[in-house]
Amino acid sequence: MSTPDLTPALGGSVTAFVEGSSTLIVERTGSGSDVLLLVHGLGMGRSVFAELARRLDGTVVAVDLPGFGAAPEPELPLTMPQHADLIAAHLASTGTPPVTVIGHSMGSQVAAELAVRHPDRVRAVVLAAPTVDAGARRVVRQGLRFLHDTASIDPRVVIRGVREYLRAGPHIVRKIRATVAHRPEQVYPRISVPTLVLRGSRDPVCPPVWTRSVADAIPQGELAEIPGCGHETMIRDAGPAADRIQEFLAGI
Repeated sequence: MSTPDLTPALGGSVTAFVEGSSTLIVERTGSGSDVLLLVHGLGMGRSVFAELARRLDGTVVAVDLPGFGAAPEPELPLTMPQHADLIAAHLASTGTPPVTVIGHSMGSQVAAELAVRHPDRVRAVVLAAPTVDAGARRVVRQGLRFLHDTASIDPRVVIRGVREYLRAGPHIVRKIRATVAHRPEQVYPRISVPTLVLRGSRDPVCPPVWTRSVADAIPQGELAEIPGCGHETMIRDAGPAADRIQEFLAGI
């Protein structure tokens, strides 16, 4: 196994948590008793949350899932439940109190699994640009939607995204398949904590009908829309999303 790069991406302290062939890169920044756990999307890494992390109040914990960002490739790409179990093992090993888990895109699937499989570890959930739309669960269909979204994104976001996808390595197709194969709609009804579903108003990957169904499926779910954003919701301009997340947390 290669030695992971522990260079800070958010200006915090970075550690590696290893279990079996899987390595989770964890960066902590900020302070306070409230812990916010950031889980990135497909092909991304914790670096995309640099602006969001600065805008959130509390201790921010951002991860690179195995095979993404600076985390080495595992023997096989992890499933969404396996990602959630690995994060839970890290939280347990560090004695971290219950977290607000904020998952973007594929990270929302991991966040949902964490909340259901390890409810003692989760205080609240934020599902930003939740995938995968049950009405379009095909690799080609999802790919076309991502391309449509990319066409309207700030070039700086595109460059960052391309860099992270290249870092995701040769197994990206298998990782896409693991994402598309997951059935988050079977998980949502079992989330027992307050949950905010965030959608960018211009997001073609997560249509309004789908995100409304996600919020409706969660017993304590609520839906909010960020004007002018696409699928990148919290990456291009993190301010509105951070404000909405803080408002949500203040009310629970």
